[in-house]
Amino acid sequence: MAVTIRTGDMQLPDVLTALGHPVRLQIVRVLADDDEHRCGGIVDGISKSTLTHHWKVLRDAGVINQRPSGRENLLSLRRDDLDERFPGLLDSILATQE
Repeated sequence: MAVTIRTGDMQLPDVLTALGHPVRLQIVRVLADDDEHRCGGIVDGISKSTLTHHWKVLRDAGVINQRPSGRENLLSLRRDDLDERFPGLLDSILATQE
């Protein structure tokens, strides 16, 4: 299982880098509905290995959580943690991507 970084250890350059790719922004937009999502059902038309890379970048920056559930993994956005560490950042980014 992936280790989740603590909220206080999140670094702004890492978060901005993680959010600086169109596929990762698309993933974050899907996860922004506050539900958990199966890894396989988030973005269509992208290979599993490419998605795995993007999830890792987001996870390592502290943007998402990934947890096992049976034979699959569930992803969720760490909205509360991001808002605590960087108030307004996520809302601003999501608003500009609409």
